[in-house]
Amino acid sequence: MSQPFIMQYWKDDGWYVGRLKGVPGVFSQGKTVKELEENIRDAYSMMMEDEDTAPEGARVKELAIEA
Repeated sequence: MSQPFIMQYWKDDGWYVGRLKGVPGVFSQGKTVKELEENIRDAYSMMMEDEDTAPEGARVKELAIEA
């Protein structure tokens, strides 16, 4: 199932650098925009995998935060 995201990107020192808007910590780079898109997808997938794992003994608590 696909979920749409906005990728912001720019050129920096010969590389395309980008991030997923609204998803903290998902940044990547590539020599082409296509390579950047692939790398951003990989970075997002890895972040989502890491989000599902927690250190042994970790506890979970719901926390309300006002925006």
